[in-house]
This record gives sequence, structure tokens and C-alpha cells, in this order.
Amino acid sequence: MTTRELLSLDDLRRILREAAGDDDTVDIDGDILDTPFVELGFDSLAILETVSRVSREFSVALPDEVVERCDTPRAFLEDVNRTLTGV
Repeated sequence: MTTRELLSLDDLRRILREAAGDDDTVDIDGDILDTPFVELGFDSLAILETVSRVSREFSVALPDEVVERCDTPRAFLEDVNRTLTGV
């Protein structure tokens, strides 16, 4: 059995920046784990793009409902990593 790489906060920050494009108003350098995505400047379309990028990069099927379930980076990381580990 192969061990899958987990999604780290640094991975998520990078992918969020890629999904946001050139939006300079988005600041995700500080303690963002429990800050809602909307307060960080990400709308549902940006989070859908993030879900799509994570799915491709980590070769994991993530349902679109992740956007509704996960309103903070911590919730997103926990949900994705639970899927990656099969727990």
C-alpha cells in the first residue's frame, strides 16, 4: 500500500494564491486556519477552483460539496486529508 502525501497549510496557501490569480487584496500569510474563506477574500468560485486544483495535484476525487462543508482553511485541510487517508 502506498502512502499518499497530505495537503499541508503551505500547499493550500500556494494553491489559494494560484486560484486567486493576481488579486493583491488577498492576504493569507498570517494565522489563517480558523478565518473563514470569505473574510480572507475568497468567494465560492475561488474555492471551487481550489478544490479542482487540489483534486488534480493530489489525484483525489473531491466532491463540490467540500465548498459548502469547509468554510475555513482548517476545515478544508481536515476534509481533504481525511479523504486522502481514507479515514
